[in-house]
Amino acid sequence: MAHEKKRPKFLNLFRIHLPVAGVTSIAHRVSGAVMFLSIPLLIYLFSLSVKSPQGFQQALGILDSYYSRLILTILAWAFAHHLLAGIRFLLTDVELGTELSTARKTAWLVNIGGAVVFLVLVYMIWL
Repeated sequence: MAHEKKRPKFLNLFRIHLPVAGVTSIAHRVSGAVMFLSIPLLIYLFSLSVKSPQGFQQALGILDSYYSRLILTILAWAFAHHLLAGIRFLLTDVELGTELSTARKTAWLVNIGGAVVFLVLVYMIWL
């Protein structure tokens, strides 16, 4: 024990480089939290839309605003990434794709696939 490893005295988060699987995992958690936090807003909009024809028009008016489209865009990313990453994690639970090289490839596939689905949904929401 004469030679102990020097441990850092502070943790600089900007110097840490996560592997792509770590980024995918953190984004999966963030996307799940975003979807969970959007539930009250979605319930409100749904209840407003089924109340009456005027309520439906009011809900459409709310969804047509710039900020609502921005929120829908964020929710589109959250849904796309969470779905793809969830499938990846379910496959790793049954021991498929657990090798390091395969895990890296599937993490990249999830991130790129989520971005592609996100761009398609952005096109549909904004145009």
